[in-house]
Amino acid sequence: MNPVLAELHDKARAVLDPVHYDFFAGGVGDEVVLADNEAAFRRLALLPRVLRGNGISQDLPVLISPTAFHRLAHPDGELATARAAGGTTLVSSMASTVPIAEVVAAATGPVWFQLYVQPDMDVTEALVRRAERAGCAALVVTVDSPVFGRHRRDIAHGFHDLPAGLAAENMRDLAGVALRNIEMSPAVSWEHLDRLRDVTTLPLWVKGVLHPQDAVLAVGHGVAGVVVSNHGGRQLDLVPASLDALPAVVDAVAGRVPVVLDGGVRSGGDIALALALGASAVGIGRPVLWGLAADGEQGVRRVLDVLRDEYRHVLAMCGGELTRDMVVARC
Repeated sequence: MNPVLAELHDKARAVLDPVHYDFFAGGVGDEVVLADNEAAFRRLALLPRVLRGNGISQDLPVLISPTAFHRLAHPDGELATARAAGGTTLVSSMASTVPIAEVVAAATGPVWFQLYVQPDMDVTEALVRRAERAGCAALVVTVDSPVFGRHRRDIAHGFHDLPAGLAAENMRDLAGVALRNIEMSPAVSWEHLDRLRDVTTLPLWVKGVLHPQDAVLAVGHGVAGVVVSNHGGRQLDLVPASLDALPAVVDAVAGRVPVVLDGGVRSGGDIALALALGASAVGIGRPVLWGLAADGEQGVRRVLDVLRDEYRHVLAMCGGELTRDMVVARC
């Protein structure tokens, strides 16, 4: 992990309620895949190319991944995250503790809305309309959650409900109910994605794809992009690290849509490895929460600045471009 990110993590752990720290930090089951998401990057190395004469891109190929309940980390919550994002695309969680309209108003860059398809499609469509009215630029449909993951840390703490005064604000006043719970359903299918396609003109991304054949199906159903993700190790502890699943998905998609890698990115070098394996960008989740808890808006901005600086340095050292033939296994 980048030392600045490690410092922010340690500060966040010190200031957060231990119950809330474990909610953010924890994973499913024995947390094997949670650890493996980071370890997967350590199993690989880059073979730099030299004398390429290439300039260095100023862009940071990063999206802020959707994570829930930012006001558990800082009173300003998702507003601070949105302000800090700058031109970085923010994927705002359906389980945000700030309404999506306020998140978009606070942001200076693109905001996408993360969506769990609800069993009641009227509720789902109401959420889509809310995101459209707010000015979101895309929908990111999380598809790896037919049921809730079982998080032992949360079970041990008895953490089930948000503290008084906090709620998943996007779930208010939908289809005649004052405040709905977010529901998962194993009945959600590709048909539901097609129905979403019919009710909105927003680009649809799918997040939570690990199997290459699911990536092929997603392209066939007209998605704008695919996010290779195991939900940060929070859904099934038997799956591979996101990075290990990435190359096969990239090959299956074959350039028809962009592929984003989500899970375990903790340094600019990690970003470079993911891009060398074919990702168009990476998602950053927990480091943003650590920056938010440690120092609010400035902490999130520091995370992005550090990653940008480190990524550009690695890119320069590798000749200004990243390709799969530059990735080798560490012995």
